[in-house]
Amino acid sequence: METEEILKIGEQIIESEITEVKRMKGNLTLNFSECVQAMFSAKGKIVVVGVGKNAPIAQKMVATLNSTGTVSQFLHAGEALHGDVGLIQKEDVCLILSKSGNTAEIKSSLPSIKQFSAKTIAITGNLNSYLARNCDIVLDATVEKEAGVLNLAPTSSTTVQLVLCDAIAMTLQQMKGFTGNDFGKFHPGGSLGKQLLLKVEDMLDETQKPEVNIDAPIKEVIQSLSSGRFGITVVKDQNEIVGVVTDGDLRRMLEKYTDFSHLKARDIASLNPKTIKKSILARKALRLINEHKIGQLVVVDDNNEYVGIIDFHGLTNEGIRAE
Repeated sequence: METEEILKIGEQIIESEITEVKRMKGNLTLNFSECVQAMFSAKGKIVVVGVGKNAPIAQKMVATLNSTGTVSQFLHAGEALHGDVGLIQKEDVCLILSKSGNTAEIKSSLPSIKQFSAKTIAITGNLNSYLARNCDIVLDATVEKEAGVLNLAPTSSTTVQLVLCDAIAMTLQQMKGFTGNDFGKFHPGGSLGKQLLLKVEDMLDETQKPEVNIDAPIKEVIQSLSSGRFGITVVKDQNEIVGVVTDGDLRRMLEKYTDFSHLKARDIASLNPKTIKKSILARKALRLINEHKIGQLVVVDDNNEYVGIIDFHGLTNEGIRAE
């Protein structure tokens, strides 16, 4: 098969699925609103039921709902017949996905699902099916043709189900007033979660806290700089932060003096260093670093006590972006 023919087939498959999604959009009725309202008002969780090729779509719906503020759980229709139906509680709403609505697992498990749950909602491509006739709310996921010349493998039908599930989940998200901060709370390990939630104190290495007295000799200053990985040491006077000495300050000292044995920390320190409270969001620390074109910030607690150092590379390596 030549490249042009392969590309043409791919384009036809995509266009076929786009056509079916557009058709599904036109099939939205008041039932969609009833479905969303029922799920929004549910006092329990949302149980999403699937079998066969619909099962991964159901699982993806569960993941989307859970990450956007609607507690849900997946139930395989086949496993429901062997005890898993017990996960359904009387206040739960069940969303059931099936193209035909007549599979053996669906027909066998539906009576128990209805008995245990508060309400059943079907997403099916067969409005005359057993599933459609026996659910409280039915959403039309009919497709005229599966993508591909054989019209057999579930392709357009699963795409339509996926898009319809996304429409439900995102409408619920909006109705719940779910915010970016809420999303970050549910994704603490992702870059968005870190951006929204990670504080300066979460990134501090308590073993990296170099400091010297303002009258410390240069040898001690150099040893303090070498002991840490940030290329900076804090200069204190009677336990108060008065300055910092950086690798850059040390280089400037070497350029200026031929004999520096008599020098002390006060002679080369950069005074009034930029500080940040440990409770501040990490992204604000990066913004401050960028604004002042510096490499590090001195971190303090609410009493302005020195607690550590935070630097540009540590922030960016964690995926933090400036505001």
